[in-house]
Amino acid sequence: MNRRNFLGTAGTALAVAASEAVAAPARKVAAATSGARDAELNAAFEQIFQDRVRRSPNLATSLGLDKGPNAALKSRFDTRPDAQARREDLALTRRDIAKVRAIGPAGLSPAAQLNREVVLYSLETQATSPARFDIDSAQRPYPITQQGGAYYSTPDFLNTAHTINDAADAEAYLARLAQFPTLLDNDSANQRAMAARGFLAPAWSIDLTLGQMRKLRAPAPEQNTLTRSLAGRAAKKGIAGDWQRRAALLVQQGVYPALDRQIALMEQLKTTTRAGDGAWRLDNGAAIYAEALRQATTTNFSPDEVHRMGLAQVAEISAQLDTILKSQGMSQGTVGQRLAALNRDPKQLYPDTPEGRAALLQSLNVGVKDMYARLPADFATLPNAPLEIRAVPVEIQDGASNGYYQRAALDGSRSAIYFINLKDLGDWPKFSLPTLSYHEGVPGHHLQISLAQESKDIPTLRKLGFFSAYSEGWALYAEQVADELGVYANDPLGKAGFLQSYLFRAARLVVDTGLHSKRWSREQATDYMVQTSGFARPRSQREVERYCTMIGQACSYKLGHIAWTRARAEAQKALGSRFNIKQFHEVLKDGAMPLTILERRVRERTAALQA
Repeated sequence: MNRRNFLGTAGTALAVAASEAVAAPARKVAAATSGARDAELNAAFEQIFQDRVRRSPNLATSLGLDKGPNAALKSRFDTRPDAQARREDLALTRRDIAKVRAIGPAGLSPAAQLNREVVLYSLETQATSPARFDIDSAQRPYPITQQGGAYYSTPDFLNTAHTINDAADAEAYLARLAQFPTLLDNDSANQRAMAARGFLAPAWSIDLTLGQMRKLRAPAPEQNTLTRSLAGRAAKKGIAGDWQRRAALLVQQGVYPALDRQIALMEQLKTTTRAGDGAWRLDNGAAIYAEALRQATTTNFSPDEVHRMGLAQVAEISAQLDTILKSQGMSQGTVGQRLAALNRDPKQLYPDTPEGRAALLQSLNVGVKDMYARLPADFATLPNAPLEIRAVPVEIQDGASNGYYQRAALDGSRSAIYFINLKDLGDWPKFSLPTLSYHEGVPGHHLQISLAQESKDIPTLRKLGFFSAYSEGWALYAEQVADELGVYANDPLGKAGFLQSYLFRAARLVVDTGLHSKRWSREQATDYMVQTSGFARPRSQREVERYCTMIGQACSYKLGHIAWTRARAEAQKALGSRFNIKQFHEVLKDGAMPLTILERRVRERTAALQA
């Protein structure tokens, strides 16, 4: 993950008597007498957390902690040059590892031992890429891409994470806007230095990046999204001030010249980039991919093993889809061809208009509301944090993912947001949309991440821990839970959309390993994705382009799903008629963790229930 991210990488709580009766045994499973050194360990965790917040203004704002003693952070960015920041952050992480290791597992309660193990895993993973390869992240080896860099993340951060409630917030926005050129210039200097070592994205990625930079650069300063975000939100709050003029001046005098410098640099560097699309094009590329795969999946599977697993999963899911499609009178052609035909069916498409986009977003909100009503059947604890659904900002939609989730602020000052990329409504046939909401919203990312954030039983440091295989695996498992809750009982095409989602994630195992270890081209990988999943070529290509520059992450979904379903099947077998799905799902309150630790934790909870 990017060094500026943390640790490696709507809803009303429903508490009826029946839910409490189920939750009680699970709480007993998690409970343990406090160990003699628990307080010492928790104090170390809190010190590490607070230090990270103070050093990362972005993190402080994202969590809603840029207040009180941290109020000055709301006016700042981390403007250290990247090479300096990488050295300093590595030293900090090594210091934190030593601090946690100094408090051994002896004398800790079982819960504290789990916290120690997970935090150490996170910190050690965080140190690996800068220590071994002198890069920020094995999963994101290129400083500037169509999905990475200050040009990409800062306008979205200012618009969605930086809240505007009073004049002080608006002044803080302007202060940050004045620092944005420094972030751009730092990125440019870092990319120039990294390109000399071969860490430069493929030419097509640079073309996409340049297109997005030019979109950000194109409007008059008064109409730029950076200006309009501040002026519009200040006006809605009735905050008096000449915000539009002041922001536009900063854009004109600082941001645009820095963007011009970055555009010129990327045009120059593009002519020097190496051929190829996968990690193999890098010096030490095999080792970098192996590390990226390990970090993304929290496993030690080799690329060949993952590739074979993907092929087997594709065959299994395709067979299930074949049965459903034939039941709907669709029997001609491959499964991928039949899905592609269904994707193009006019009855399945919203109009590619503002009204069509509004109708699509409304349908997602209706689906999330319906799912909330179903959740008490399978969950004893539900999150309090509200969830918004928004379109990806148009300035970055060309390179952005098709859908992604942004957690709520810890203090409740900002809702969680589920983003969907509406660049082309042809990417979103109606039968495919419900399962996306179950993945990004509930019972997927929103439920899992919010429950961890709202937990009073795990330290704040762990609430923010992110393990892609755990979280993406849960979100894929959540799509299965939605099916089990009956959402497709009278909707066979919706069930096909759900299985197409699984097929897509299985194909990712094949494509990611194909790109990075078997020297597939972007075109070859896109061909496979289109033929296998039936998704439209533009959508498939955007996905493949993400896998090329965000290495290994695409494998976390299906491998994580396999771990979740295996853990559940093992618990069901051990407990028999005493197995309760609500109790099983209470493991979410233990927070995110590597897959190996998750499966062990489920076995521990199962053994405690047996006893």
